[in-house]
Amino acid sequence: MKLRLPKTVRVLILIGAVYGFLLSVNLLGGSLKLLGKGFVTGLISNTSNPFIGLFIGILATSLVQSSSVTTCIVVAFVGTGTLSITNAIPIIMGANIGTTVTNILVSMAHITRKGEFERAFSAAVVHDFFNLLCVLVFFPLEIYFHIIEKVSYFLAGMFQDMGGLEIANPLKIILDPSTEFIKDLLTHSPLLILFLSLIFIFIALTILVAMTRSLMSERTELFLDKYLFGTPGKSFLLGLLLTAIIQSSSVTTSLVVPLVGAGLLTLRKIYPYALGANLGTVITAILASLVTGSFVGVQAAFAHLSFNILGILVWYPLREAPLRLAEGFSSFVKEKRFLALVYMVLGFFVIPLFLIIFTRR
Repeated sequence: MKLRLPKTVRVLILIGAVYGFLLSVNLLGGSLKLLGKGFVTGLISNTSNPFIGLFIGILATSLVQSSSVTTCIVVAFVGTGTLSITNAIPIIMGANIGTTVTNILVSMAHITRKGEFERAFSAAVVHDFFNLLCVLVFFPLEIYFHIIEKVSYFLAGMFQDMGGLEIANPLKIILDPSTEFIKDLLTHSPLLILFLSLIFIFIALTILVAMTRSLMSERTELFLDKYLFGTPGKSFLLGLLLTAIIQSSSVTTSLVVPLVGAGLLTLRKIYPYALGANLGTVITAILASLVTGSFVGVQAAFAHLSFNILGILVWYPLREAPLRLAEGFSSFVKEKRFLALVYMVLGFFVIPLFLIIFTRR
């Protein structure tokens, strides 16, 4: 049954749904930070084993839902001498993996429609597989040859005398008044905020997908295909610039998940966009590190940049590997969709926590 609302009304509802979705993600991140930031700080400051560091990076970022937050904490600890650069790099690698939980949560809004869910889930996990493959290649190389440490040392030497710069986040200006109002309304209870944010995400995405479908036309598809995601270069730059501006790869990448689910974009179109978002997320930590004036703090931020650039240099030419893994996994999960939730809970929370406890003994 087609919606009979006037087109202008549907566009306004779509804009409202996008705002509601972004507000929900903002609330989700805020609730997780309230629940886990103190725990995360304690975790990061007490690591010396590179394997533990990797799992801490995954768990910490999954809890606070921001690789920027994790990396900034790491930069601060390295800058004050609490953490060595050698121990910081595995945490940064793990942070890249943990940041993709939001995408999986967003894909769950499509779980009642098998075909849609398969597309949306593949868009959510392709970022996972890219980061996992990067870790598989560069984690052992870092342990034995310290490649990222050496590259980041060179880059830090070029930028150490530069002052910091602060970039205004337009999303904060738009979303913070509503976010603070809701937090005050819920007496800053992290569990209530978390529960409400998850409900908001599903409602907003249901409306967003419905409005997108009703407004979808050849002209819309042509605009997305030609002007935004027309070439890998355009797609990559869009992800890079958007993430650099709003300072959250979780938000940037989760925005395209419903578009892939609705069939407006394909997995291959959004892959360069996800890589651009991965690179754009390091901007916040680099600017924060430049303010500190600490050489090793700057080096920690550039270690994040180096890891992402090296990963792109390897896994963009070999992109069929993460793409096929994402397609194959989503095809398998669509038949038993509860496995998507099992994958998220086990892969991002239970297993990293178990391995942290087990490897510390």
